[in-house]
Amino acid sequence: MTTASFVLTTFCQSRPGIVAALSTAIFEMGCNIDDLQQFDDHETDQFFARIAFAAVDGDITKEAVLARLQPDMERFGMTWKLRDADARRRVLLLASKFDHCLADLLYRWRIGELPMEVVGVVSNHPRTTYPNLSFRDTEFRHLPVTRDTKAEQEAQLLKIIEDEKIDLVVLARYMQILSDDLSRKLLGRCINIHHSFLPGFKGAKPYHQAYVRGVKLIGATAHYVTSDLDEGPIIEQDIERISHRDRPEELVRKGRDIERRVLARAVRSHLEDRVLLNGMRTIVFPD
Repeated sequence: MTTASFVLTTFCQSRPGIVAALSTAIFEMGCNIDDLQQFDDHETDQFFARIAFAAVDGDITKEAVLARLQPDMERFGMTWKLRDADARRRVLLLASKFDHCLADLLYRWRIGELPMEVVGVVSNHPRTTYPNLSFRDTEFRHLPVTRDTKAEQEAQLLKIIEDEKIDLVVLARYMQILSDDLSRKLLGRCINIHHSFLPGFKGAKPYHQAYVRGVKLIGATAHYVTSDLDEGPIIEQDIERISHRDRPEELVRKGRDIERRVLARAVRSHLEDRVLLNGMRTIVFPD
């Protein structure tokens, strides 16, 4: 028999006794805590926690766990989520011409590194744009878009998200700006990746701009999408040093590598409930 396991994430105003109450409740349910991480933000006076726990003997339903935790959650005024640890999020991947992030996420999913269910891939370019990728185990949808058809295309995209019960949307180098309305509807469940030169080097060929300016560091940022373009709460970042020897092509190559690993880490953190929003910042508990 598979042992029931759960992940609890919560935040509330910081008060004494929160961890003691939650630990006692989990113990009284016949469960053992596998991992507990907490953080007190003294600037906002907010408490954040992630607790992974599992039944010691026998089984326990999610409904029973919810019923036992409810009184403590109400007493402390907590905002909280409880997830079956074995439940996989339904994910929709969006991409444009560049396929390096898309290929990387599909590979990590297929080998079991990312605990998710890829429901489909959406692109504003046709399937023939990706001759080196196989979509045999996921549906590919081509949703072309122009300035005049943007509202209609986003309505189609939102219908897919709603009909397929998508939990997470990943912009794997999807080079279209989401409208304010769609960004609001996807708040906290849409992750984007971009180079870390913003707002310095905007527009086309940012790595070539960086080369001209003689930068010595390149990087990538993964964040939640908001109506403020490329300014949402940051989940993950990384950098790499470069030198005068690196031509623009080398910057592009190294940039692709950074974007791949930063996006994968951000997606993994979200899938494992390690990211909690704290205003315009995030709390990211390490694995």
